[in-house]
Amino acid sequence: MGHLGKHHLRLLREVSEIEFVGCYDTDPEVRNRESANDIPVFDTFDDLLDASDAVDIVVPTDAHFSLGKQALSAGKHLFIEKPITETVDQARELVQLAREKYRVFQVGHIERFNPAIASLKDMNLEPRFIESHRLAQFQQRGTEVAVILDLMIHDIDIILSLVQSPVRDVQASGVPVITGSVDIVNARLTFENGCVANITASRISQKPMRKVRIFQQAAYVSIDFLQGTTEIYRLLDASENPGSNVPVVLGEMAFGGQKKYIVYDQPPVPETNALKDELRSFVHSIQTGTQPLVSGEDGLHALEVAFRIQEKVKQSSVIP
Repeated sequence: MGHLGKHHLRLLREVSEIEFVGCYDTDPEVRNRESANDIPVFDTFDDLLDASDAVDIVVPTDAHFSLGKQALSAGKHLFIEKPITETVDQARELVQLAREKYRVFQVGHIERFNPAIASLKDMNLEPRFIESHRLAQFQQRGTEVAVILDLMIHDIDIILSLVQSPVRDVQASGVPVITGSVDIVNARLTFENGCVANITASRISQKPMRKVRIFQQAAYVSIDFLQGTTEIYRLLDASENPGSNVPVVLGEMAFGGQKKYIVYDQPPVPETNALKDELRSFVHSIQTGTQPLVSGEDGLHALEVAFRIQEKVKQSSVIP
């Protein structure tokens, strides 16, 4: 059981809305270890499916499709970590199977549950330009895939959810630095509605960074996923006198004789566990029959864009 799987296992046992029946791992030593920790352990994946209504699959990406298909074919609700699958065709097949079986299918794009994003739920977001940086210090874990599928896909999913428009054009370049696959990538997405997103992801940074900046008419929003904070700068007409509705009025400006206020707000961000929240969201969707916040379709769309970026990187003259 890998690093992330241990966290899933611990938090699933804390979700009071479910009956946790147990876990399965292909490694006998892991099964023995978890059994010694008083966790019910199954000898096979089939045995786990037989005892479950829903499964949470946290395995290397190359096993997502086979295990996900097995679970959905058995009529089980499915939570699977990102990226949804190795290929777009595999993702489409799982999405279609979930529809045919009327099963909830959620993909683990955890940043959608970051409290910094949740703090914007009441703001009318209409992005015109988005800039994101996701920089990580080098770790051996995850290097079997390009940084696009390891790190950038988080921001692809976030941006797709914010813009809500088809991607019209993709430009990208990237290079391998330490590993045999691409370690740093920059991509530029142009959407049908005119919004542009500039995305950078690197796994060889000296310091970690996970930030998204959103620019729209009369507003600028900065989201720090690492710190869990959100800052909002807005331009208000004089008729919208901010009064005590915002913490800070930074100043006034005049446009064509009309006075406007520059205001700053840092909305309260609740202290939450994003992983536990996304697991609870999965359970809630099963109990209520509602669409999960990050559906299989969302995972598919993020993967489609990721592969479009990957194809552009391959075409880039920067690659040896």
